[in-house]
Amino acid sequence: MLHKYDIIDFMVKTAIILAGGKGERLRPYTNDRPKVMVEVAGKPILAWQIEWLKFHGITKFVLTVSYKHEIVQKYFGDGSKFGIEVDYSIEETPLGRGGGIKKAFKSSLISKTSDVVVCNGDIITKFNLKNMVAVHLEQKNLVTLLLVPFISRWGVVQLDKGNHIIGFEEKPKLPYWINGGIYLFNKGVEPMLPELGDHEKETFPKIPKEKFLGFKDEGFWRAVDVVKDKSEAESFLETGNQDFS
Repeated sequence: MLHKYDIIDFMVKTAIILAGGKGERLRPYTNDRPKVMVEVAGKPILAWQIEWLKFHGITKFVLTVSYKHEIVQKYFGDGSKFGIEVDYSIEETPLGRGGGIKKAFKSSLISKTSDVVVCNGDIITKFNLKNMVAVHLEQKNLVTLLLVPFISRWGVVQLDKGNHIIGFEEKPKLPYWINGGIYLFNKGVEPMLPELGDHEKETFPKIPKEKFLGFKDEGFWRAVDVVKDKSEAESFLETGNQDFS
C-alpha cells in the first residue's frame, strides 16, 4: 500500500531551476563558469541539486540560464545521460527571478502539469521534499515556501544582567526562519508573475495568505553564495552525508 507521501511521485515530476546567476561573490571560481557550475565535492552545485530532486521523483527539468549558459548546456545536454529530461529557457538579457520563472512556464515540459518545484540553483540540501509536496497538494496552496532556521554567521557572546561575559556560543540557531529558496508553485501563480522582476517583491504580495504556506525544515541546507559556504557544503558532502532520504 502506498504511503500518501509516495503518491507525489506520480503527481509532481517537473522542476524549474534558476540557474542564470553570475556568482560574483564566488570569484575566482566563477571567472569561467556560471555560479551553478562551481564544483563542490567533485560535482557542480547544479548536479548535486538535480540528483537530490531526481531522488524525490523529479524527472523533468527546465533550467533558466543566461550567463555562460553554454557551459550548463554542454554538461547536462538533453538530460538523457542523467536519466532525466532537460529543457533550457535562455535569457539573452536577465529577466529577474520572477521573469525567469514566467518564461520557463512556457516550456513544453510544464504544459501538462499543475504544480512544479521551483529552486534557486545555488542550494545544496538533503531535506525530504516529499513531505513538503504532500502538504502543498493536500492544502491546495498556490505557493509553498521552504523555511530554514536562521543560523548566525558569527559567534554570540553570552552576558549576565550586569553585562559580565559568561560564555560564548559559536554560530547559534536564532529564533527566526528564512526563505530556503525552494518553492512549490501551482500554475495558478503564472499570471501573477512579472515579465521582468522578482517574484518575491512582485508576486508574493498578491497571493492570499490562506494559499501561501511556509514549510519548516531543519535538515542540512546551504545556499552557496560565498567561498565559506562552498567549504561548508563540501565538508558536509565529503563526510558521507549524501543520503537524501
